[in-house]
Amino acid sequence: MPIRLSESDLPVPVAASLTPESPTKELESILEDLMGLAQGDAASPTATPPLTQKKSVRKKKEDEQNERKEDGNAAAASDGATTTQRQKTDAIDDLLGGLSSDLEKIGVRTTAKGHCAACNKCIVGKMITALGEVWHPEHFVCVACKVELSTRGFFEREGRPYCDKDYHELFSPRCAYCKGPILQNILTALDQNWHPEHFFCTHCGQLFGPEGFLEKDGKPYCCTDFYHLFAPKCSGCGESVRENYLTAANGTWHAECFVCADCLKPFSDGCFMELDGRPLCALHFHSRQGTLCGGCGEPITGRCITALDNKFHPEHFVCAFSLKQLSQGIFKEERGKPYCSACYNKLFV
Repeated sequence: MPIRLSESDLPVPVAASLTPESPTKELESILEDLMGLAQGDAASPTATPPLTQKKSVRKKKEDEQNERKEDGNAAAASDGATTTQRQKTDAIDDLLGGLSSDLEKIGVRTTAKGHCAACNKCIVGKMITALGEVWHPEHFVCVACKVELSTRGFFEREGRPYCDKDYHELFSPRCAYCKGPILQNILTALDQNWHPEHFFCTHCGQLFGPEGFLEKDGKPYCCTDFYHLFAPKCSGCGESVRENYLTAANGTWHAECFVCADCLKPFSDGCFMELDGRPLCALHFHSRQGTLCGGCGEPITGRCITALDNKFHPEHFVCAFSLKQLSQGIFKEERGKPYCSACYNKLFV
């Protein structure tokens, strides 16, 4: 017998608006859900926004796994949240790749943007182009500290990206004074690199002026301190000798300070005598030595006669009255003066 179906036994019709018109629109709908999921995770690591469109079986399984991971990490420390976020991001990438593969199997072509240079997975959503390759935004990170570089500038070294802090810390030239990296202006001196504000006198700490600097044992000094600390001292005035100096009498002298120690007159003929480390003119040298002639007052350099506590040129030792040379060395003394016998007898006998 024919069976009549009652009105209550008929299948419930499915609203047409809930069924996507094509597989391509279905992919777009799922992609929007996934983007909403990623944004919701960034705002609240423990809460997953509800999806309003139909989910595939594979996506449901992935969502269940993510929910279990979120529930397990909710009670962990704050550093666990970062790990969970990374795991969710990888799960979304896997899901996008799986959806792309499934749609291609049923004849729906998806446009791939390339493979991420870090994870080598197909990029379907947002991407970054850098260093001649494409990247997931979350995978383009500093080689050293792993901070994401998608929203900041970066430096390249041997084809690898670095944040500005790590790049300068690893590769920038170092200041010879503070040992820190030099980020902007660099000063090169003494075969080393310096911050301009750190290149100063080793002794007084002042920056160098137009006169420049002088070097001692690999260290820079201003001219004043260098000459004060290391230049020879003038044996005459005791000040530092910088230029136009003389070396004589076991010392170094300013040209204007090299004079007779007694009369302070310069040596016009370039000749001097030395006594106890002091330069003397011939007159004052012989005066100190007691070799000035008692008759003429000039230095005695040859034969001499010693008498009356003085020295005399032989021709200048004469009778104080007749001025005859006392060649025989015979004389008589009266009040510190020599007399020949004839004059002495006439004057004092």
